[in-house]
Amino acid sequence: MENGNSRSKDPILIAGGGIGGLATALMLSRSGHEVIVLEKAAQFAEIGAGLQLAPNATRVLTLLGVIDKIREVGVFPKKLRLKKALTDENLTHLDLGDGFIQRYGAPYVVMHRNDLLRILLEGCQEQPAAQLLTSKEIRTVDNDAQGVVATCADGTTYRGKAFIGADGLWSTTRKLLSDDVPVNSGYVSYRGTVPTESAASHAPLDEVVAWIGPGLHYVQYPLRSGNLYNQVAVFKSDQYLKGMENWGNSEELEEKLSVTCEHIRKAMPLLGRDHRWPMYDREPIDRWTLGNITLLGDAAHPMLQYLAQGACQAIEDAFAIGTAFNLEPGNVNKALTMYEQARIPRTARVQRNARLWGDMWHIDGAGRIMRDELFSKRDPDDHSHIEWLYGKRDPLFVGD
Repeated sequence: MENGNSRSKDPILIAGGGIGGLATALMLSRSGHEVIVLEKAAQFAEIGAGLQLAPNATRVLTLLGVIDKIREVGVFPKKLRLKKALTDENLTHLDLGDGFIQRYGAPYVVMHRNDLLRILLEGCQEQPAAQLLTSKEIRTVDNDAQGVVATCADGTTYRGKAFIGADGLWSTTRKLLSDDVPVNSGYVSYRGTVPTESAASHAPLDEVVAWIGPGLHYVQYPLRSGNLYNQVAVFKSDQYLKGMENWGNSEELEEKLSVTCEHIRKAMPLLGRDHRWPMYDREPIDRWTLGNITLLGDAAHPMLQYLAQGACQAIEDAFAIGTAFNLEPGNVNKALTMYEQARIPRTARVQRNARLWGDMWHIDGAGRIMRDELFSKRDPDDHSHIEWLYGKRDPLFVGD
């Protein structure tokens, strides 16, 4: 194939206008690359509520020039705290104050997913090199001698020098590289927000708190400068294990969390019930790129939520692929190889550790007793378990 040195002025096509896709579009367009974002929905929007951004992501967002807008709507918690879901006892915490920020070079932020998407969208709209299109569902994408050609469901076609599939967990682009399918963890999530003044039971408004217990957990933290309160309940569904069709329903939610502490039970009535999110990930794969087509974000490395790194890793991807194109502006194959080799080892480690962390949160029996003792004896200044994840890295975020 003769597309190793595709014409530098041809656009880079991005399938998917979520957080990863728009962060990538902003990174590339700010560097002068022509970008076309093809979003299948009728508008740019995020499903869900709260989002946690660790310093490995906020460092990138600072470099992208959007951190000031994030400060206007985000919340900068002082602590991450773990508690026992059954008794409300403290287990351990991580201080997110000045020492944390100095150590990692950026803050920890919690915010509404739609707020971040809006900020990234506005950033892209300010870039003349970025074209943002909606109602563009990708049907096919092919390499050819000049680069790539993408065809949409409405019959339109787009030519570019590269194609980035940022099309999520159920990625169409990924099918070009792997026949794998998402892995259902058997856990289901319910989440939503309420006005803070309406929250019947909430944790301190300067903390992110997770209550962990056997086969379940509950999370609370503030959003939108403290005006909204985010709640998430997660549990392992016995109905799923039995093969029931309507598994993980609101009745099972009530049953599973009925054993939790008073704080959670008082908060539960205001938890959103109109939508449930089964929790999926995939096994890591060792190749994301085919010719001038590559993957990014959940299309490349979908992960369980326990490390709060799904969006963070997509933002890292955006910076890495933008850096690769800046280093190799005339050679798409080299840029994508550089990006893939840098990102696959790190994201695979995050995927596997997210599963491990979930197992640790939800363990019962003797394992739970050992975990609680270990956490309760942890020095709050011990960063050994997160330094690899949050710590400063080179521009391509090369994995360990």
